[in-house]
Amino acid sequence: MNILFFGDVVGRPGRQAIKKILPKWQKKYQPDFIIANADNLAHGKGVTEKTLNELLETGIDLFTSGDHIWSKREQAIRILESKKIPLIRPANMSKDLPGQGYHVLKLRTKKILVINLIGTVFMKEEYDNPFKKVDQILELEDDNFNAIIIDWHAETTAEKICLGWHLDGRATAVLGTHTHVPTADAKILPQGTAYITDVGMVGAKDSSLGADKQRSLEMFLQETPFRYKVATGPTEINAVLIEIGRNKKAKSIELLQETVQ
Repeated sequence: MNILFFGDVVGRPGRQAIKKILPKWQKKYQPDFIIANADNLAHGKGVTEKTLNELLETGIDLFTSGDHIWSKREQAIRILESKKIPLIRPANMSKDLPGQGYHVLKLRTKKILVINLIGTVFMKEEYDNPFKKVDQILELEDDNFNAIIIDWHAETTAEKICLGWHLDGRATAVLGTHTHVPTADAKILPQGTAYITDVGMVGAKDSSLGADKQRSLEMFLQETPFRYKVATGPTEINAVLIEIGRNKKAKSIELLQETVQ
């Protein structure tokens, strides 16, 4: 079984890039499931029903998210409460918030559990302990899954790496998102868990994490508030392809990178 996972998709350039690359990659890699992080999907922050439906039409099976999920709060609440669109939010956010932190994807006899978590180090908001939360979910969801995939939306490398070790042998893959820069540590941990600290983004190549680089420079040079604007131009696509064998173990993890105009 193969799973294709896209890192943070940033704004219109990211959405257009997905539409261009997916037909090619579907033919080449034949993924059974396709997952994408949608935290920056609509204008660089948050989600809308329109932008999610735009990518659902490409064949994406499930959307994960992160700290920007509430940036367009009314839209997010409506989507998460309706459950018509397969979108999850971090499981260790408050239990009083709408939506779910994990979801089961099914295809014929294949069934995978996808869990969304958010880090606690250097984040603006406070969240429940992600290590304890994922333990609770795995204990609760004691089922015969073919794979367990974790979208680990966190800031620091240390926190990300430690969750990878914590879940080695229990999760099929622990995939870091949020920092938008792909890391060079894609590997299979000793007990069979695929791990990468950050998958990277699907966003404008000549940018600052998908945002207009000139506005980002002004923030640092002039010490003024950041005025967000999605960058344009050639778009870099970062994703991982995970091959899964028996007993939920990952056989391989490959970082896929391509640039489209």
